[in-house]
Amino acid sequence: MGRMTGGGWRLLTYALVAAVLVAGVRRVASAQGMIGRGAAAMPRPKPSGRVFPVSFADVAAAAGLTVPLVNGGEKKRYIVESMGTGVAFLDYDRDGWQDIFLVNSSRFDGPTDGLTNRLYRNHRDGTFRDVTVKAGLLRSGWGQSVTVGDYDSDGFEDLFITYWGRNALYRNRGDGTFVDVSEKAGVKGERARWGSGATFFDYDRDGRLDLFVANYLELDVARTPLPGANPNCAWLGLPVICGPRGLPFSTNLLYHNNGDGTFADVSARSGVGEPKQTYALGVLAADIDGDGWQDVYVACDSTRSLLYRNRGDGRFTERAIFLGLAYDDGGMEQAGMGVAMADYDRDGLLDLVKTNFVDDYPNLYRNMGKAGFQDRTLLAGLGVNPQYVIWSPIFADFDNDGWPDLFISAGHFFNEVDRLESIQRFRNPRLLYWNLGGGRFEDVGGRAGPGIAAHHSSRGAAAGDFDNDGNIDLLIMNMNEPPSLLKNTSKAENNWLKVQLEGRRSNRSALGARIKVITGGRQQNAIVLGQSGYYSHNDRRMHFGLGKAAQADRIEIAWPSGLVESFDPVKANQTVLLKEGTGLEK
Repeated sequence: MGRMTGGGWRLLTYALVAAVLVAGVRRVASAQGMIGRGAAAMPRPKPSGRVFPVSFADVAAAAGLTVPLVNGGEKKRYIVESMGTGVAFLDYDRDGWQDIFLVNSSRFDGPTDGLTNRLYRNHRDGTFRDVTVKAGLLRSGWGQSVTVGDYDSDGFEDLFITYWGRNALYRNRGDGTFVDVSEKAGVKGERARWGSGATFFDYDRDGRLDLFVANYLELDVARTPLPGANPNCAWLGLPVICGPRGLPFSTNLLYHNNGDGTFADVSARSGVGEPKQTYALGVLAADIDGDGWQDVYVACDSTRSLLYRNRGDGRFTERAIFLGLAYDDGGMEQAGMGVAMADYDRDGLLDLVKTNFVDDYPNLYRNMGKAGFQDRTLLAGLGVNPQYVIWSPIFADFDNDGWPDLFISAGHFFNEVDRLESIQRFRNPRLLYWNLGGGRFEDVGGRAGPGIAAHHSSRGAAAGDFDNDGNIDLLIMNMNEPPSLLKNTSKAENNWLKVQLEGRRSNRSALGARIKVITGGRQQNAIVLGQSGYYSHNDRRMHFGLGKAAQADRIEIAWPSGLVESFDPVKANQTVLLKEGTGLEK
């Protein structure tokens, strides 16, 4: 073993201190409805001294995104009022510009008129127009998450939205309108449930998109205790909404695409529906173990998280503990919220990040190949902000230097904390960590512009280039406020490349495809996802920063069908459409 440097000893000390502090509060934290481990902020690493060249400004109002997204009232009685909703960038009309879909929720007290999901069409001039009514997407209810994919392979992206109630599948008719086919397709649900995260993916590699739906818990407001009724309904001495602990578990669902516009519920025979006694939230489907079959990772609240390993025979086996993805590095349960994937250290293996509740750290799970995953949170410098409830993680290269940075939306779960003399507040700034390379991140939230510094209680968030200028922007859901649209103004002057895929043997949306971009002998890796972050969907054009390179020397695609092919050098600063079967097979 090589000699450990002074910095290595310092980081190891941080990890040991954190373990001691966390262990000391485990018994206290476990009494709460939602787990916060009492983790202390780690000492901040010495600043890099480098200038972060990106600034974000909220342009939502100027863009026409002015309608509030409602989730419960000011005084909340039930947990569904605090979970928030997801958002999506998508090109529903195939004009090459990212449109916006916002999931809305409801309230128990007060008017509910006009509380509908909203679709905004991109005008290509920095503004958006509300086309919800014209598109046929008006619907009220307790909306939760959104996944996007072309399930019927007609070339137009469809929408699936989960609800506390009955879920909705909208088929895109290709003329600017959608039709609700939930009942006909068989995915509405046999009864009212609390659908949470969901994703389209092709688990059996037949070229058709199947559907995974997580369910958070069983909520019956007639039988749910009110705030302060028991130890699961208190936080720092304050009476707060009850749950999730103390409320009944639910189960997750898997629907197989029959290829005729309908789906079959295969939850039981696939093993997905086996009771897990977890509170499932954020969902991500990808080939996590590298065997060519798409697995499903589920961030779970106040219980262990789940990894459904795809066996390739139509069945799944839960393997999160064996891969190191169920708990933190001390073997403790956490209140998982959202999940994202990227090759943050550019070693060719895709890594995972999971967000958690206040008084805890996020998990940065480094992919160790056949050895599973290792939690590198503290070593990476991500243990400096445990005072926030963090929700939607996004890996994106905001400065186009070739290294994926990490954005996280934040906002407390309990608005009652504003009554305390505490650093915890309901509205918080957003978090932004700059990837310095070498496995390290630097907190640049305080120097990334007013859009990052602004205080909101945010939930779902998505990344996308809404103005097609080559810089990745952000769309964020704010509780009972209009959304934020953060425009990225970068002075880095780095080059970039966007890759859009179209499957032929694989599913048309190419969900699950892995892209490798090689520039100057170094590689970047990314994967096309149907849902990630917290309840949300990113721009499906895969974005790669190229630094000062004028081209990508080679692009390699591992398609969900199993085909692997490469494409010739591609010039920088453009979007390229690559179709399956048109490259050089490997």
